[in-house]
Amino acid sequence: MVTGCWVLVGIFLGSICYYWFISSFNKSKEKEKEKENYQDEYVKGRPQVPKGRLGWPLIGETLDFIACGYTSRPVSFMENRTSQYGKVFQTHILGTPIIVSTDAEVNRVVLQNHGNTFIPAYPKSIKELLGKNSILQINGSLHKRVHGLIGGFLKSPQFKARITRDIENSVKLNLAGWTDHMHHPIYIQDETQKITFEVLVRVLMSIGPGEELNVLKREFEEFIKGLICLPIKLPGTRLYKSLKARERLLKMVGKIVEEKRKAMEKSITTPVCVDAMDALLRDSCDSDDAQRLPLDYVAGNIIEMMIPGEETVPMAMTLSVKYLSDSALALDKLREENMELKKQKNDSSENYSWTDYMSLPFTQNVISETLRMANIINAIWRKALRDVEIKGYLIPKGWCVLASFSSVHMDEENYEHPYQFDPWRWEKGEAALNYTTSFTPFGGGQRLCPGLELSRLELSIFLHHLVTSYKWVAEKDDIVHFPTVKMKRKLPISITSTST
Repeated sequence: MVTGCWVLVGIFLGSICYYWFISSFNKSKEKEKEKENYQDEYVKGRPQVPKGRLGWPLIGETLDFIACGYTSRPVSFMENRTSQYGKVFQTHILGTPIIVSTDAEVNRVVLQNHGNTFIPAYPKSIKELLGKNSILQINGSLHKRVHGLIGGFLKSPQFKARITRDIENSVKLNLAGWTDHMHHPIYIQDETQKITFEVLVRVLMSIGPGEELNVLKREFEEFIKGLICLPIKLPGTRLYKSLKARERLLKMVGKIVEEKRKAMEKSITTPVCVDAMDALLRDSCDSDDAQRLPLDYVAGNIIEMMIPGEETVPMAMTLSVKYLSDSALALDKLREENMELKKQKNDSSENYSWTDYMSLPFTQNVISETLRMANIINAIWRKALRDVEIKGYLIPKGWCVLASFSSVHMDEENYEHPYQFDPWRWEKGEAALNYTTSFTPFGGGQRLCPGLELSRLELSIFLHHLVTSYKWVAEKDDIVHFPTVKMKRKLPISITSTST
């Protein structure tokens, strides 16, 4: 009986694999035929579909792509194909035939031409997890409206003053706890995640430290594990577990949304926006029924905006510590600049302001260089709504485009000695010239990250209080770039106080 059940299971799984194989094979053939048709249509001297190869049926070149992500040079996948086919080429990764651009000018066009030319197109696991109403996938007036609401809230003077104090308090509290571990390693990746997740959840929905925050963090960690995975939703799979975690998150956040909405409806005066959720809900209350944002839409996008607190900002902090650990000159210069600011504040007895942190020139250079080398957001995915010609390349209607930021950031044509951590390069004309075209850690165009200044502020405050409070020695550790950027050992360091 048991043997018979396993035979049935084997037949079932085998049938699924066979279907995927045939489906992917047919898709690859269709793309090849499509490419041939376009190449026949455009004679020599006219725009051409980029050259390349689609690899094996079903998996394409995904295994090679993933393998490069576990090396010290993850852009080698792009570099190998660039050397064969040019800076724009075609491949097949993560279940999708795709055109890859490693050209800064092509990327810029893709980023700027939004809505009527290119629309977001991400791997199936990301689309499944974030949902159809994700701010990452919506287009047109709705995206512009939501992006503007969040951006406007984050730029308000009241918010800037309040969040500066909140970040300072969180950083100081966490760093103060390190004194109990002077004789044991501090794992920077874990410590920075504590700081940034707490700060971002406060920014998004005013939840402070406590059990509610702890539960939210546990569920979110389970949810985010499935962003890059096989798009299989069978019980027990990674995607299935992450989707269940999303359901629980939606229930938790949805309850907060409902409570805030009811409070706003009862309020006689216009409520003050204290967090991003307030900004979205207040706009909904001021709109008619047709324009009102559904509550589940608000909850889903609040969850999505928690991603930087778990992934991007803490990893930028972690990698800044790693790069500084390997560059004594840069660390000394950074400490000198921040010690001077600390002395000024101690002498005047004034509080730090947003401007104080953001006006430290070398600190900002360190942050820019960290973002360039870290490539935490390494690319964006788009789909062409029509035939598009860029720099002599033809991107046919319906094809997906991957604009690789990491390839541009690590290209020696854009940055001299790109694998060398050199904050001083940002004082030179070379980097300043590239800033608008070849430096895109926060994306670009209409989808430029609205939280870019907040991210820089968090990094500035963290680095200031770290280098003015502690000296450290980092243990040997390696960066892993797939599925997301992480330290293999969470970057353990041994610390001593700067006063000793």
